[in-house]
Amino acid sequence: MTIKVKVGEAKTHLSDLLTKVEAGEEIVISRGSQPVARMVKFDDRRLRMEAIRSLRAEREARAGATAAEIQEWRREGQR
Repeated sequence: MTIKVKVGEAKTHLSDLLTKVEAGEEIVISRGSQPVARMVKFDDRRLRMEAIRSLRAEREARAGATAAEIQEWRREGQR
């Protein structure tokens, strides 16, 4: 469910609004009748999944690496 509030109300009741956002509500903040911001619960799972996908793609790209290449990478890291 989306809750709509004006800027002044958002400033006055920020803590209460954050509690509602943490519970899964979405808050739309308006200046007059024009929406200017949306508050939603931060979902860091999406960021973690992007990082995992990136690592898997990198691992897959290097799957055909030769032993000599791996040794060179190790030496490169020690310089």
